[in-house]
Amino acid sequence: MKKILSIVIALIVLGIIAAVALAYAPFKPTPANEELPADWKAEAGRGEYVMRAGDCMACHTAKGGEPLAGGNGIHSPMGTIWASNITPDKETGIGNWTLDQFRAAMVDGIGDHGQQLYPAMPYENYRFMKESDIRALYDYLQTEVKPVKNAVEATSLSFPFNMRFGIRAWNWLALSGESKFKPMSGDDQQIRGQYLVEGAGHCAACHSPRTALMAQGGTRLSDSSFLTGGEVDNWSAPALRGKDSRVQKWTTEQIAAYLATGRNAHAVANGEMAMVVEHSMQYMTDADLNAMAKFIKTMDGQAAEATPEKLATPGPRSSAAPAADEAGKATATMLKSAAPDMPLGARVYLDNCAACHFTSGKGSPEIFPELQGNPMVLGKDASPLLSVILKGTSSTMTERRPMNLVMQGYADRLTDNEVAALATFLRKGWGNQASDVSESQVSKVRKHIEAAAAPERAQ
Repeated sequence: MKKILSIVIALIVLGIIAAVALAYAPFKPTPANEELPADWKAEAGRGEYVMRAGDCMACHTAKGGEPLAGGNGIHSPMGTIWASNITPDKETGIGNWTLDQFRAAMVDGIGDHGQQLYPAMPYENYRFMKESDIRALYDYLQTEVKPVKNAVEATSLSFPFNMRFGIRAWNWLALSGESKFKPMSGDDQQIRGQYLVEGAGHCAACHSPRTALMAQGGTRLSDSSFLTGGEVDNWSAPALRGKDSRVQKWTTEQIAAYLATGRNAHAVANGEMAMVVEHSMQYMTDADLNAMAKFIKTMDGQAAEATPEKLATPGPRSSAAPAADEAGKATATMLKSAAPDMPLGARVYLDNCAACHFTSGKGSPEIFPELQGNPMVLGKDASPLLSVILKGTSSTMTERRPMNLVMQGYADRLTDNEVAALATFLRKGWGNQASDVSESQVSKVRKHIEAAAAPERAQ
C-alpha cells in the first residue's frame, strides 16, 4: 500500500513539474490558417456580421452597459469571470492591439500582455475560423465600434484557479490539435453550416459535454461527443445529434426557424439560448440559418428536407388547442375528467398551466411550447424546469417575431411540495419518461433564485 501511495505521489509531483515547465516554455502562436494579400480588405458589413455570428455582444456587454465595453460577469464552476472591454479604447479596451495579438486571443487564448485567457472565451471553437473572418472582425472592432473608456473589474478566482500559468498546460491537453477547419463530405450548404456551427457559432461550448478537465468533450464533427448535450449556468443544453435527440425530430425548416426567432412549433428558447437568439442568430442571413439547420439535421448522414431560400415570415397564430396524440391521450383524458381524486401534480397543472399548454400538452405552435417530449422538461437535471416554474420566463423579441410573450413565475403561489408534484407530472405525462422531482430539489433551486435576486433588491 505504501509503495502504491509513493508511486501516486511521485506521479502527481512529476505532473506538477511538467505543467510548470510547459507553462513557462516559449510560446509559439498558431499561424494564420489562410493566406491573404497584403492589401486585403473585408467587404462592407462583413466584420459586424462575424461579430454577430460569434455572439460577442452577449458576453462583452454588461447589463445596462455600452455595447462591447465589457463588465459582464460570466459565472463558472471556478468563480465569476469578468468579460473584457473589446471596444477600441486605447486605455481600457483593445485600441492598442495588433492583428497578431488579436489572432492570438481568438486562436490560442493569449492576451495582449502574454497572459493566458480563461476559457470562458471560446477560443477552443474560434480557432476553427478562417483568417479572413478573424481579420474582418479585428478591422470592425478597431475602426467601426465606438471606443468606450470602461475599466473592467479584474477577474480574481480562488486558488488554484488564479494561477493562470496552469491554463497553458490545460490548453496543451484540451485543444484539439491543429486549428484548421476540416470540412465534412457534403454539399456547399452543409459545409457552410458546419463552419458556422463549429467555429464562430461555438455551439459546442454549450451543447457538448465537459470532460473532467472542464474542456469541451467535442469541438468538431469528428469527435464522438460533439453536440451530444451539455450544461451551462444551471441550464441543460439538449443534444443536437443522436437517436435520442428531440431536435433531430424537428424538420430542417423548424430548426432554422428556432435559430432565427427562438421559437417554432415545438419549443421556445430560454436561458442562454434565448440570449444567443437575441444577440446573434436573429441577425444571420436566411442562407446561413438554413445552412446551420441542414448541417445539424444531416451531420450523421441523415436525409434533410429541402428548405425555402427565404424563411417564412410568421403570421398570426391560432390558439386553438391541438389534439392529443396516441401517446398523450391517457393524460389528456385524465385532465379533462377533472376528477376529485386526481393526483396533486395534475391538479396543479390544470389550475395553473392548462390554459396555455392545454390538456394535450401540445401548447400553441410558436407561442407556448409543447411539454410532451420537450428537451428541458425531460432533462437529466430538472433544475432548468424548476427555475422556469418558480421565476417564469419570457420569449426573445426579434425582428421576425417582435411580440414579447411572458410566463409568470409561481414561486409565491406554489409550495415546494406542489412544484415538485407539478414537475414530476410534466416529466411523466403524455408519454414522457423522466425521473421524479423531490421537494429538496425544488428548495435548492428556490434558494438559488432568491440568492441571485438579493443583490438586485439591495440596489
